[in-house]
Amino acid sequence: MAEPMNPMAGVSGPGKYAVRTDNLRMGSTAYGEGVETSAIKSGAPLSTTPDQRPMPAAEVREAAMAPVTGLYDPSSRPNEPVTSGVAVGPGPGPEVMGYAGNSEKLSDILSQMLPYDTDGEIAILYQQAVSRGL
Repeated sequence: MAEPMNPMAGVSGPGKYAVRTDNLRMGSTAYGEGVETSAIKSGAPLSTTPDQRPMPAAEVREAAMAPVTGLYDPSSRPNEPVTSGVAVGPGPGPEVMGYAGNSEKLSDILSQMLPYDTDGEIAILYQQAVSRGL
């Protein structure tokens, strides 16, 4: 097990004078803590980071040089409703974004939080959600 930070070490200096003050050491990996650590690691597979390749410089430059649409400029999608991609109004819903949505009602979520409500605010939100059928 790693040793705790040394509270008597004080604050490390800046820049080239910086020194680790936590004194972390794993000890020997052959026995003792090392055996315990390897047993813990073998208990479940460790997560892996997917291959993250950087974007080629040409693509970065191209994206940076793309023209920015001004706030009051005409729409580049005049036939698409503003509500496209959301669950209200005309146009396709969230399914076009690959989001299935949450099938659980807001009032159900709030009811699960009621036992932890110390000041009554969740209860008020719960009553409002129930009255609106949410």
